[in-house]
Amino acid sequence: MSPIAMVLSGLGHEVSGSDLKMSPTIDAVRSAGVEVSIGHSAANVRGVDIVTYSTAIPPDNPELVAARRDGAAVCHRSAVLAALCDATDSVAVAGTHGKTTTSALLARILVASGRDPSCIIGADVPEFGGGARVGSGRHLVLEADESDGTLDVLAPAHLVVTNVDVDHLDYFGSLSGVQATFVDAARRTAGIIVVNADDDTSAPVREAVKGNDNAVSFGFDESADMRLHDFVATDTGATFVLTSGADRQRFEIPLRGVHNALNCAAAVAMAGRLGVSLADSADAVRSFAGVGRRFTERGVHDGVTFVDDYAHLPAEIEATLDAARSHPNLTGRVIAVFQPNRYHRIAAMADAYAHCFERADCVVITDVYASGTEVIEGVTGELVVSAVRAAHPDSKVVWARQRDDVVREVLSYMRQGDVCVSMGCGDIETFPDDLMGSAS
Repeated sequence: MSPIAMVLSGLGHEVSGSDLKMSPTIDAVRSAGVEVSIGHSAANVRGVDIVTYSTAIPPDNPELVAARRDGAAVCHRSAVLAALCDATDSVAVAGTHGKTTTSALLARILVASGRDPSCIIGADVPEFGGGARVGSGRHLVLEADESDGTLDVLAPAHLVVTNVDVDHLDYFGSLSGVQATFVDAARRTAGIIVVNADDDTSAPVREAVKGNDNAVSFGFDESADMRLHDFVATDTGATFVLTSGADRQRFEIPLRGVHNALNCAAAVAMAGRLGVSLADSADAVRSFAGVGRRFTERGVHDGVTFVDDYAHLPAEIEATLDAARSHPNLTGRVIAVFQPNRYHRIAAMADAYAHCFERADCVVITDVYASGTEVIEGVTGELVVSAVRAAHPDSKVVWARQRDDVVREVLSYMRQGDVCVSMGCGDIETFPDDLMGSAS
């Protein structure tokens, strides 16, 4: 919600909002000219024209009740995003994994090439001072989330689909339901459509745009229009080569992992169709400052390197741990700490986590972070532990329900030269601070 508020304010609208407690995000939003109240109250929406809300807000929220009673227009955040898409030459970046990093990379390329885009991205982008940017150019780079139906109502001018994977089964019901959402988005996009050439589960999207002159594919596969070659992990990130037709360009990015090379290829593919050369794209991403909570190195303490990452799905965890294996500080073991997210997700797909920790020497699983979902009896992080142990009986996997238990387990195991990667999209974000404070 905060990037939407900041962009609307930057476009000249009078914007206000509320949250339950103070945070650094609120300071950034206020700095963008948005009036923010602490606490939800009917008084906060008195006299406004439109009230917009996220999926996390229940229908009996006092501000929604008051807005409907007083005749203000009330709409989900997706409707605001759809209106912004209609008013701009919008580029929606969608997909199960990588859309935040891909959005930020594309925005970085467009900024560096003088396009001066506006952006709405669902994480902190350090060079923008948050997830929002207001530019004078015609492009809007928008991270398009599929989880709550937002993607279903957007009609962007251009579209990137990074990949397709199983997730949000409470909403979609099955993988085919997930695939259908991205297929539908591609079919209603009149402009450029970037699709994954490597991903088997993206096949329906590729098939939907087959023969479309506006479609461009990316990946390692020989069929890719933007083909990735010669990936090498380095001390500072990665190098690789991208080829498009007769054009060939070497890239260096300060990001770890093959998955980030693919994210970069997707962004470059879109930028290329928007008129940015491979050479200019390479110059732009070389100094990319990254995205918050995407393999963020939080510090080194007693010879142990602590990394924080948003990874919460099996493919993301596997990619993050693979990236950790290339870290120049790693002379010991990789320790994975994982906080499962959302009760319905773990209930539906705990077994899918059975093999994603293979690159870790020690795995510590904590309890489920609700993320606003209702507790399901019997669904805990121990389901993930059981899945890993059943598939890999000789692996070191620890069930540590409470944060104090997690800290104690990791402290007892870690030693100089280790890399400790904590993952999840809940309050696990603060775990490196807890651990480094305890270690001191």
